[in-house]
Amino acid sequence: MRQTLLSAAAIAAAANPCICAPTRSKIRVTVVIPTLDEAARIRSAVEALSWADEIIVADGGSTDRTPELAGEAGAKVIDARGGTIASQRNAGIAAATNRWILALDTDERVPDQLRDEIAAAVDAPLHQAYRIRFRNFFLGREIRHGRWGYEFHVRLFQSDRRFQERNVHETLESVGDLGSLRSPLDHSPYRDLSHQIEKMARYARWGGEDLAVRGRRASAADLTFRPVWRFFREYLVYDGWKDGRAGLLLALLSACSALLKYAHLQAIEWETTAQTIPAEQLIPVPSSIKDPAAEAWPTLTDL
Repeated sequence: MRQTLLSAAAIAAAANPCICAPTRSKIRVTVVIPTLDEAARIRSAVEALSWADEIIVADGGSTDRTPELAGEAGAKVIDARGGTIASQRNAGIAAATNRWILALDTDERVPDQLRDEIAAAVDAPLHQAYRIRFRNFFLGREIRHGRWGYEFHVRLFQSDRRFQERNVHETLESVGDLGSLRSPLDHSPYRDLSHQIEKMARYARWGGEDLAVRGRRASAADLTFRPVWRFFREYLVYDGWKDGRAGLLLALLSACSALLKYAHLQAIEWETTAQTIPAEQLIPVPSSIKDPAAEAWPTLTDL
């Protein structure tokens, strides 16, 4: 009889797994994701966050199906066009209903160990914010050295905090009481090499614009020594060489990024100068222009 009851219970559990499988409660955190034309990745990014109580996608004016796909996957989508990535993040934070915010991008994934740490930090916080180490991947290869191998960002914080307005490399405003989580966040910033080069050029332009706003001007040293130093730092000082060919390629691309940023700064300076010079000084007009038809051709007697 006992064996019959156990068999019946086993059959019922197999027919309906929800009877015996405990349901994981949602973590009381709002995940904020800024997007712009991320139709290829937004659905998987949102679906991977099913454990979060609230997911807000702050869209910057996508022309593809990003907002639609995000909504279908379960995210709350808000219109945050016309600003920087920082302003998109801040718009999402302002719309959040939870006290704790987890700031993510579509190319970032939260492993189970990090998820559990986030849950513990939110339930019994010891600090006002937490920084998270990034585990970066370059074309499918994990990068353990160089700047990518020692990358930390403050991504878990309370909703009264905001990101500082910048075109690129936005950071959270200063937090006095800062803790750290042990488990890393998986980050695959580029789909392929073409995507990296396109993104690198865009960020270099934004970086040049940020420098111009702060009154910086490009010097010859900026255009020459900064790219050289960037390669030396990434490849030798930060031990990028230990990542083999991938480390070499990353160091070279980083040097190119530095050159592009200051090239954009130089271009902005030239464009600004050109706009302040009168047009007649830019294109000199001769006082008189001779008509070629009016000039006599030499004859044989003139030779």
